[in-house]
Amino acid sequence: MANGKIRAKLKRSSLYTFGGCITPQAEDADGPHQLQGPGYSRAVFCNQPQRHQKKPYKYVSNYISTTKYNIITFLPKALFEQFRRVANVYFLLAAILSLTPVTPFSAVSMIAPLAFVVGLSMAKEALEDWRRFIQDMKVNLRKASVHKADGVFAYKPWMKIQVGDVVKVEKDQFFPADLLLLSSSYEDGICYVETMNLDGETNLKVKRSLEVTLPLDDDDSFKNFAGTVTCEDPNPNLYTFVGNLEIDRQLYPLDPTQILLRDSKLRNTTYVYGVVIFTGPDSKVMQNSTRSPSKRSRIEKQMDKIIYVLFTLLVLISIISSVGFAVKTQYQMPDWWYMPPDDKNLYNPDKANLSGFYHLITALILYGYLIPISLYVSIEVVKVLQAKFINQDLHMYDEDSGTPAQARTSNLNEELGQVDTILSDKTGTLTCNQMDFLKCSIAGTAYGLSASEVELAAAKQMAMDLDPQDHDFERNLPSNNAGFNNGRSNHSSEIELERIIRSKDENHHKPVIKGFNFEDSRIMNGNWSREPHAEVLLLFMRILAVCHTAIPELNEATGSFNYEAESPDEGAFLVAAREFGFEFCKRTQSSIFVRERHPSSKEPVEREFKLLNLLDFTSKRKRMSVIVRDEDGQIFLFCKGADSIIFDRLAKNGRMFEGATTRHLNEYGEAGLRTLALAYKKIEEADYSAWNEEFLRAKTSIGGDRESMLERISDMMEKDLILLGATAVEDKLQKGVPQCIDKLAQAGLKIWVLTGDKMETAINIGFACSLLRHGMKQICIAASAEMLSQETKEVVKENILMQITNGSQMVKLEKDPHAAFALIIDGKTLSYVLETDMKHQFLNLAVDCASVICCRVSPKQKALVTRLVKEGTGKITLAIGDGANDVGMIQEADIGVGISGVEGMQAVMASDFAIAQFRFLERLLVVHGHWCYKRIAQMICYFFYKNIAFGLTLFYFEAFTGFSGQSVYDDWYMLLFNVILTSLPVISLGVFEQDVSSEVCLQFPALYQQGPKNLFFDWYRIFGWMGNGLYSSLVIFFLNIIIFYDQAFRKGGQTADMAAVGTTMFTCIIWAVNCQIALTMSHFTWIQHFLVWGSVVTWYIFLFLYGMLSPLVSGNAFRILIEALAPAPLYWITTLLVTATCNLPYFAHLSFQRAFHPMDHHVIQEIKYYKKDEEDRIMWTRERSKARQETKIGFTARVDATIRQFKGRLQKKHHASSSPMSPV
Repeated sequence: MANGKIRAKLKRSSLYTFGGCITPQAEDADGPHQLQGPGYSRAVFCNQPQRHQKKPYKYVSNYISTTKYNIITFLPKALFEQFRRVANVYFLLAAILSLTPVTPFSAVSMIAPLAFVVGLSMAKEALEDWRRFIQDMKVNLRKASVHKADGVFAYKPWMKIQVGDVVKVEKDQFFPADLLLLSSSYEDGICYVETMNLDGETNLKVKRSLEVTLPLDDDDSFKNFAGTVTCEDPNPNLYTFVGNLEIDRQLYPLDPTQILLRDSKLRNTTYVYGVVIFTGPDSKVMQNSTRSPSKRSRIEKQMDKIIYVLFTLLVLISIISSVGFAVKTQYQMPDWWYMPPDDKNLYNPDKANLSGFYHLITALILYGYLIPISLYVSIEVVKVLQAKFINQDLHMYDEDSGTPAQARTSNLNEELGQVDTILSDKTGTLTCNQMDFLKCSIAGTAYGLSASEVELAAAKQMAMDLDPQDHDFERNLPSNNAGFNNGRSNHSSEIELERIIRSKDENHHKPVIKGFNFEDSRIMNGNWSREPHAEVLLLFMRILAVCHTAIPELNEATGSFNYEAESPDEGAFLVAAREFGFEFCKRTQSSIFVRERHPSSKEPVEREFKLLNLLDFTSKRKRMSVIVRDEDGQIFLFCKGADSIIFDRLAKNGRMFEGATTRHLNEYGEAGLRTLALAYKKIEEADYSAWNEEFLRAKTSIGGDRESMLERISDMMEKDLILLGATAVEDKLQKGVPQCIDKLAQAGLKIWVLTGDKMETAINIGFACSLLRHGMKQICIAASAEMLSQETKEVVKENILMQITNGSQMVKLEKDPHAAFALIIDGKTLSYVLETDMKHQFLNLAVDCASVICCRVSPKQKALVTRLVKEGTGKITLAIGDGANDVGMIQEADIGVGISGVEGMQAVMASDFAIAQFRFLERLLVVHGHWCYKRIAQMICYFFYKNIAFGLTLFYFEAFTGFSGQSVYDDWYMLLFNVILTSLPVISLGVFEQDVSSEVCLQFPALYQQGPKNLFFDWYRIFGWMGNGLYSSLVIFFLNIIIFYDQAFRKGGQTADMAAVGTTMFTCIIWAVNCQIALTMSHFTWIQHFLVWGSVVTWYIFLFLYGMLSPLVSGNAFRILIEALAPAPLYWITTLLVTATCNLPYFAHLSFQRAFHPMDHHVIQEIKYYKKDEEDRIMWTRERSKARQETKIGFTARVDATIRQFKGRLQKKHHASSSPMSPV
């Protein structure tokens, strides 16, 4: 705890130069803001929340909700959702008309199915929204310490916090609302905030309270505290805030450095006090989110169009039927003496037109079986069961966190199989936000034997891909090219060596050191002193230990120090310095202390470096420097930064190691590592004194040019440097990310990265996960800071448009088919690009590029980019992220996937699907997405087929019987047809069907493209199934009529009556459609066999039981199976003949397609069936290599590029060796 007290007394403000070298008096700043006009009406009474309980100062509560419905809106909104479906509207009208005399069926048979379908769908919606509500309440019921009265603080749920409340937030807690920082555990009001949930950035932000509120540093000090904040109204701008604080009739201006935003986290600070400014929906993070949209899948929308087609067919045949009825009524009914006119004009020769109109309504209800009422509820049931399988997939279960995958909505299952573009956040989604020190280059020598994850995975992939693919190539090589094979085997042996090293470490139970994955005995354990340039290594390690802004904390358990740094990189450098024997152990206002372990002394020596100046890192400077005085009185400048910046500032005599270091930096970049160059220079006392005088003058100046003056003076010092070397840290990707991206790329998916991080960081991660690679041409669209500040908006837009046009031209003029382009753009430039007149040119360029990375983007911009891709391409987009800053794009995309990481659950609460790791996205899309798409597509097509086959027989019979409106089937037959007799087999198709196994889906990722290309639900296939239904209906009706028309049926020679013919026809339909679904299935389980053949058996059981009921109930079907049908051989022969004839064309089509035009999955099914994959592994591997989309990103693309380079070099070598020697 002693360390905590020392830390709290340390004034951090003295460590900062740019924007924070001194803490200016509030009165000496630009004065209080003039807040007038609209947009600046908010008044907050600090420590007086009771004044915000009445208007006009009553603001929204801190309760948040991401649900679609509430108790009041559920019924109207859910009903609206159900009746947005065209079929449901039709059946509602039919149910109403069933209450009138014109109905051919009983009212119960029409109303009951509709109520069941709509009720079940609404219950599913309610259940899913209830789950969202439970997630919301977990956040709303978090506790926060709030001032009650008289200096007493008590815990209160977040949802009960009000505007004006004083809140105490402790270390590693989230802020419950947008707060005005009053004071902190640090003496000068500094606190550190992690905003990864808001903007994706991992480095800590420094916030500072006003000096006037610094005395409010304990609970008792709030007894009599009062003040008034006047500020801007709620808005979504995360980086701006304008307001004034009035205390004791004095006004103090407020800016974003005093604002702590909801869902950001307090770090490296014991506690802070703050007053609530914005609550709940008014907070900036919630202002950046949008209400949960109602998403409908493309297949469901297309299904509505099919229903329009069927409805048109329904109306057409109903009109034909009504016209036929009207003609019959007018011209033939007067001759039918046994049919007197009806009083209700349902059939009256004198009013034939009116009778025809009434018959039109009857026909619209009668032929309603063309439109399947059970389709929607069957799809709902299937989707819920599919979601259940997704939730219970053990391959997507994260053992570390105990988190399974979660389908939060099941409406979009099939969309998972049709995704074209993935838009991904970076931090926490692709990366773990953990840096490991892996390699370094010192004095032109590379140190560090450990391979990065990228190197290991790429080498493994290369070894796998080279073996089967290059047999022919190697066979044709001349003998003097044996070096190719040797090189490859050496490379493989290096990989094996790496594995041996790692396994040896594991055997010795070497403890894992967070932030340090370095292996090289040459400089470990003091061995650096024996290296040729020991003095350079000494300076290098001192820079690691001294050039930073971190704070050490003693770990009492281990006795070593942990470091709380502003960025993970800085923490990794300090851990590396500690492991090398240079342990940063103490920091004061003016000094940094380092314990150095030298081989010459047994005990560590504590050295003091007096900190004279700190020139902080900014994204513009891309470097950081400290000026220190060592114990010998010598002044040094230690500098670390981007290699391009450092190399430009080297002295002529400081470039000794530049060539070797550059080569190592390129190797590190290829391995996906983040690099920094380290340099130093000695400073003479007189030179330093003169420079420092000028620096202090600039630092204490107040004015708009203060920053530029500081930068110019810093530049004067940071030149004529001497290069020492470079570092390489690995921004650890989440487990399996590179492999997942590679598989998704092979599946033909495009991947965009949208991040709030700096461009350099994003590019490094792009290399790490193989979205970028060396040799890929980068198109950077960016406007310089000078242009943005000095030029007009029109000039800036013209410049950006020119860059986009040039990029498009570069892509079009590229002749190399293997050339790949990467588009990189920053947030400020993107704000111009997203304007209407430019965004489509940008999108066209982006679509032509292999990968797209958008840096420094705000949450709103993420959502706008997602909308642009979704609407501009017209294809299905998927957004994936883990923080509150990703909510906008998750909700905007067709499918939103949230990663349930450690940083809050906002992304998950707004998502459609939740997974614990990015790598699970591969299985979610390539396996479950592929299956769900094909299942739903085949299921819907089959549904329309069976309903057309059934419904049109009613029309044929009505035409056959003079358009009388008579149904050939019993009412109970028709009621059970969709609900029981044919619904369960189709549900089994939608739940259990697999064209190929999950392992094969992952081995043949190109199969996924069947979804985005919509091969199983295009109009060709839909009309094909409809044609099949039309053919089956003709066969079923006319074969039965021809067979039974004048054929003796009973023993006594009687012909069949309508009940016998109708029941036989219905039996044929049941057999035909169930055999059809059996032919459609590729994968059978006992459940499918039971449901398909069980449905047929159920029909016979029902017919038997129904026939045994009283004739008052069963009517013409009384004992029909026992007495009429079963004893008649004709009944069984007809059933067999009609069923075979109905399914013959589909069987022939299937046979022809598999024999002459097989689809990808047909080939794989055949290989698997004959077990060729086990007998001929080379063939199987060759097929696998062919079954992937040609891609320019991912490991595979990197390996392919490397192989092409190898082959090119070998062929050149071969040509050179085989050509005759030229004369000298």
